[in-house]
Amino acid sequence: MDLGLSEKCALVLGAGGGLGGAIAETLAAEGAKVAVADINAEAAQRTVERIEAAGGTAMSLQWDLADLERIGPNLAEIEKRLGAVDILVNNTGGPPPTPASGQPAENWTSYFNSMVLSVLSITDAVLPKMRARGWGRVITSTSSGVVAPIPNLGMSNALRLSLVGWSKTLAREVGKDGVTCNIVLPGRIATQRIRFLDEKKAEREGRSVEDVAAESTASIPVGRYGDPAEYGDAVAFLASERASYITGSVIRIDGGLIPSI
Repeated sequence: MDLGLSEKCALVLGAGGGLGGAIAETLAAEGAKVAVADINAEAAQRTVERIEAAGGTAMSLQWDLADLERIGPNLAEIEKRLGAVDILVNNTGGPPPTPASGQPAENWTSYFNSMVLSVLSITDAVLPKMRARGWGRVITSTSSGVVAPIPNLGMSNALRLSLVGWSKTLAREVGKDGVTCNIVLPGRIATQRIRFLDEKKAEREGRSVEDVAAESTASIPVGRYGDPAEYGDAVAFLASERASYITGSVIRIDGGLIPSI
């Protein structure tokens, strides 16, 4: 199937590794020119090197999402080298494990700025040209916690859920302009973030990481953690011409893990 991504310009946030890196590599393999953004410049460059080694086109950007002043200059650099952004993949880091109560206000503010306000601001910056061209994709990666809140991830559950309401509302505003907006939810995908969360749970409960991972795996109907490339494949389809009638949706990529309908 031709996804129609050849020569499209994609900006993938948090693409130095994990889910973002997998998404960037998949989009590039489908012919998109990819701007790889990450707070870690070396990690972003490593993703670019993997893309180029596979014959793709990419550039790296060191980007602290909390610094809203960098949006204009960074987008200008992308346009200069790859063209205007056709596909935006919003993918941010998450806060550390915390209960919902008792968190300092400054922590809420800090993570809201980096996880939510940054996404809204970058999207607002690329939307005008998408709408003018009559084509665009805004795909926002959140967490299964927005459907079934995850214990001890209080800040993540709350902040990421705000992006779901925003994306659904935005989809109605820009749909007639050929721009789709969708949310993707990862289940237990084998990334460093999931390893970190397993380690923290093991530490809290006085268990081994292997025991925690085995228990988690047993709760997944397909019986394993997901491969980041499988997540990237789903996002690439949503970014494609073939997904032009999918918007305002929340897509679960979880191996059947989330228990609710």
